[in-house]
Amino acid sequence: MELLTIRHEDFTLTIECSKFEAVWAKARRNVGEENLLCTYTWTDGVRAVEKDGQPLENGSQAPAIFFDNAEYPVWVEFRDYVREARFGSMLQSDNERFSFRRHILAGFLNYGNEIGRSELPLIYRVGHETRRFTFGYEVLSTKLNYHAHWRQIIEDIEREYRMLTLDYMRRTFHGFSPDAKGDTPELIWWSIFAGEQRRFIRACRTIIERPRHRLQGYETFVRADKLKRVTAGMENELSEHRREAAHLYRVVERTPSNDTQENRFLKHALHQIARRYESLKTRLETISNTSAEMKSDMAETLSALQRMERNPFFRTVGHFKGLSQESLVLQRASGYSQVYRTWQLLRRAYSLHDGLYRLQSKDIATLYEIWCFIQVSHIVKQQLLLDDEDVDHRNRMEMNGLFTWELGQGEHSRILFRKDGMELAELVYNPKHTDRENDSVSMENLIVPTVPQKPDIVLQLTKSDMMRGMKLTYLFDAKYRIEGRNAQGVDTPPDDAINQMHRYRDAIYYKDRQQQADTLKKEVIGGYILFPGDGAPADVAKARFQRSLDEVNIGAFPLRPGDLPNRHLLEDFIARLIAHPAGELLGSTIPQKGLTYEDANPLYMVISTIKEDNPEYTELRQGHGRHFCCGLKGPSEHIDLQTVRYLAPLFGHYFHGYYRVLSVSMKEVAHERYPMRVEFHLGDYMPLEKPVQYGIDSAARRGVPFKQDKFRDYCIKHALETQ
Repeated sequence: MELLTIRHEDFTLTIECSKFEAVWAKARRNVGEENLLCTYTWTDGVRAVEKDGQPLENGSQAPAIFFDNAEYPVWVEFRDYVREARFGSMLQSDNERFSFRRHILAGFLNYGNEIGRSELPLIYRVGHETRRFTFGYEVLSTKLNYHAHWRQIIEDIEREYRMLTLDYMRRTFHGFSPDAKGDTPELIWWSIFAGEQRRFIRACRTIIERPRHRLQGYETFVRADKLKRVTAGMENELSEHRREAAHLYRVVERTPSNDTQENRFLKHALHQIARRYESLKTRLETISNTSAEMKSDMAETLSALQRMERNPFFRTVGHFKGLSQESLVLQRASGYSQVYRTWQLLRRAYSLHDGLYRLQSKDIATLYEIWCFIQVSHIVKQQLLLDDEDVDHRNRMEMNGLFTWELGQGEHSRILFRKDGMELAELVYNPKHTDRENDSVSMENLIVPTVPQKPDIVLQLTKSDMMRGMKLTYLFDAKYRIEGRNAQGVDTPPDDAINQMHRYRDAIYYKDRQQQADTLKKEVIGGYILFPGDGAPADVAKARFQRSLDEVNIGAFPLRPGDLPNRHLLEDFIARLIAHPAGELLGSTIPQKGLTYEDANPLYMVISTIKEDNPEYTELRQGHGRHFCCGLKGPSEHIDLQTVRYLAPLFGHYFHGYYRVLSVSMKEVAHERYPMRVEFHLGDYMPLEKPVQYGIDSAARRGVPFKQDKFRDYCIKHALETQ
């Protein structure tokens, strides 16, 4: 299918795509046709540009033709007088896709998961003249709205990890603008200078050819017949020595000098830029995918900078000692103003907001994965009701070998969630699950006996109702893919991604390294796909990938920027994981045939008398209590308070119901009788059919152990009947 034709004075360019109708239908369904507009631009020499038989104006908007993960054959038929032509990308792999034969340059483009602004560059020779042509356009996503969703993803990542989104040697770029905060990484320095280098070199040459100078005075001694001007102060000296022909008179002569503040600044700026350019050029040339065209341009630019450094003009120019005051020459003079402008641009910080400068970012699949990790961390913090100081960020960015960053993996991406010194949860990004590497990534006691497994996000929740410090592991995998749409209009995740979660759950095991026996146990309770799907929340909740969450603990959640209703599905799910004790969560896990899940230790219930003067008396009595505080004389030898799962408030001589205990915290206080302060964080309230009477004695405040099956129906009533 022919999508676009460019009729140039030297050639005719045609862009095709055999599956464009399916690609367009998918993008329109997921993004909306109103969000699929693209701005087209081109350089001089074009006679006409036609899309779908309709003419386009330079700089106008029209429906997009380029999308991610689609293949586009490109045909360029040159006039007979063109003897040589090539594709001019900075990527050698792109240039190798094109070949020139019999006046035709043919090849194909596939942007993969790279979206944003891009260009189709052509370089060809007419006689001894080398000509260049550039056609600009936008590559859009078929799954997300580039103009809104991509921008939100970038802003969310930049808010957490500044400059993590940047990358280099990509096929697409984005606009960015100055920012008052931050620094200027080498990647931004290179991106800025790439657009300024021709203007900078031209300005330097202009200054060297016509420099600004100043008159500089120097002392000399001459005879009377050589004096050009006699000052009032010299008249007496002339009169006194008029008969001495050899007498020398001191005079101050002024001659033009290039040793000015502005020329010293030029020498300093040229030297620093040339050194940094040479350093980065050496590093870039080590990349295997750097094209020969780009290497040639870099070598030519560096050669021009070095030749100007060696120009005899700078021999009489001194060292730069800073600008003592503002210089109108640097701000307005021809040549100097351009050098000063480039220097200022290279020193400033930049952010990913619409601007005139180009910046390349990571592909959208990687950005979506990082964004999902950030969103899960925010949800966990929100559901645990934590403040910023309760979240211990041990994650950091690391250099990826050139001059861009990636988020550290394993122990370098850990986020710990704590309250009052107690660890509640841990989130890890991209751990390396192998038997050899687990210790180095702090995934304690997890092993993979077979092949490596690399889930994107690992969430471990700390529970203490079955055993102290027990961790329950849940996996999340971010997939920038959509399989299709079901009959209810809900986007569905890829089948192979769901199958991968089954493999993760079966491949990752737990082994207690403190024990002698090499006994392996299943570790992962559930695995879930995060994908950029869409659909009505009521229909999403009924989708197969959501119903399977309760059935087998494997499923998926649609997650995209701005889609709060579907985000609530993930929030509610994580909230349930946090609120429910380990016994209930494991109870909902399907055991192996012939086995059942039981608590390793007895569960405990605390019976406590609530007095009427307690400020929380009314809320606790009505079943709306959220926490209960009491004093403790000292460490209890009878019960570990971290294993308490139920609190039964005693009002007078009667129990009216019981609370589920979410967590217990303790701290020392300055109290003679009760040196320990205990706070129970309460969950759901379960009322009894009728109040149960209980005598008040010393046993009312002690912990009483019961097996889990005795808490069925009205566990407190059954417990009291056994006293």
